[in-house]
Amino acid sequence: MAELKIKSAAETKWDCVSFGEVMLRFDPGFGRVRNSRTFQVWEGGGEYNVARAMRKCWGKRAAVVTALPKNDLGWLVEDFIMQGGVDMSHVIWRDFDGLGRNTRVGLNFTEKGFGIRPALGCSDRGHSAASQIRPGEVNWEKLFGEEGVRWFQTGGIFAALASNTAEAVLEAVEVAQKYGTVVAYDLNFRASLWKSQGGKEGAQKINREIAKYCDVMIGNEEDFTACLGFEVEGADEHLTNIETDGFKKMIETAVKAFPNFKVAATTLRNAKTASINDWSALVWYDGKIYESMKRDNLEIYDRVGGGDGFASGLAYGFLEGKGPQAAVEYGAAHGALAMSTPGDTSMVRVEEVEAAMKGKGARVIR
Repeated sequence: MAELKIKSAAETKWDCVSFGEVMLRFDPGFGRVRNSRTFQVWEGGGEYNVARAMRKCWGKRAAVVTALPKNDLGWLVEDFIMQGGVDMSHVIWRDFDGLGRNTRVGLNFTEKGFGIRPALGCSDRGHSAASQIRPGEVNWEKLFGEEGVRWFQTGGIFAALASNTAEAVLEAVEVAQKYGTVVAYDLNFRASLWKSQGGKEGAQKINREIAKYCDVMIGNEEDFTACLGFEVEGADEHLTNIETDGFKKMIETAVKAFPNFKVAATTLRNAKTASINDWSALVWYDGKIYESMKRDNLEIYDRVGGGDGFASGLAYGFLEGKGPQAAVEYGAAHGALAMSTPGDTSMVRVEEVEAAMKGKGARVIR
């Protein structure tokens, strides 16, 4: 079993760099998208959320690689990203044709859900600037070779957008591996996104190629099954009764196929209602399974971004050399807290995460 080797902060410019699309999320509060007259607007993206939390929660140096149009919506996303403290020096800016036929900002209309009404997402992201990123557009040699990156985060949502984004991800992870950067990949299977790329068969073909360059693989049972073709014994379709032995067997099978995997991780969510979830996480490292604290009947305000919160806490634990048990606890606690606030991004501090890890309740902090 190979150890997860992470570059030191002294030899790198960035602790974390994320590669993916950053969209605008239109949030109708506790109402419905279909009849709302007002929306709260946030920025968000599965990969970007990790980098933002790395800067705002964990206090680390973070950058994002994405593309935006040169118009007021692109500049609105820029304003959000700047508020999050994430560096934009590797962002691609595209000329706008005045209509949005050539490029635009992706929009994501997402309901929180409440009680028996589940969360609901409705995307409007065709022709987006980020979905058009192709190999050769980003200077990965400069980013990984000259500047230096400790942890590179990307994922299956971005790879699923188009054949060219999958090729761009593959280009990125190859260069990252060459320079000894930890490559973390969140499978994040979305059937709707993979329709145009051959469904599950297409997803497996692409993700299994990308997986060859990954050190850290994140995903639940459906992700590992749909994207990589592995099965978890003893798990139902909702991942409510997963057994650690079943997950461990699946990971051991995966590591035989991909001996480059150093870490595999999954969140465990049993959504009793949209507002009440059981929540925990598992991490496989060096042949052993590490389990987080189980948070049964966790009250959820907005579930979107919980998995990204987990991914960033996991990264922080390993970047700080705290080991796999601490990493899974940081990830699970941070994911739980991320779901206690609106929007896709984390709004908590490391001190709050560590308090939650100690099981402290919601007493007043003065």
